[in-house]
Amino acid sequence: MSNHSNSNASITRDKLVEDVKILTKDVQELLKATASVVGEKAAEARVKVEESLKIAQDKLSDAHGHVKAKGQEAFSATDIYVRDNPWNAVGIAAGVGFLLGIGFSAGAFLRSRRDD
Repeated sequence: MSNHSNSNASITRDKLVEDVKILTKDVQELLKATASVVGEKAAEARVKVEESLKIAQDKLSDAHGHVKAKGQEAFSATDIYVRDNPWNAVGIAAGVGFLLGIGFSAGAFLRSRRDD
C-alpha cells in the first residue's frame, strides 16, 4: 500500500513539474510574441514576468529536491523500523487492516440500509 501511495505521489509530483515546465514554455513564448510591443510599460511588464518566472522555477526546483529528500528519509526510517521490529509491523498492519475492514463493512451496511 505504501508503495502504491509513493507511486501516486510520484506521478502527482511529476505531473506538477511537467505542468510548470509547460507553463514556463508558454510564458516564454508569450514574452517572445510580445517583444515587438513597444513602450516602457510593456518592457517593465516583460522584465517582471521573466523575474517572477525565474523565481518560481527556482522555488519549484528547491521544493522538489526537499520533498524528494524528505521522502527518502521517511522511506529509510520506515524500512529500518520494519527490519528492527518485524512483528510490530505485522501487528500494526493487521490492526489497520482490521479497522479498515470494519469501516468498509459498516459503510457497505449503511449504504444497503439506505437503499432499502
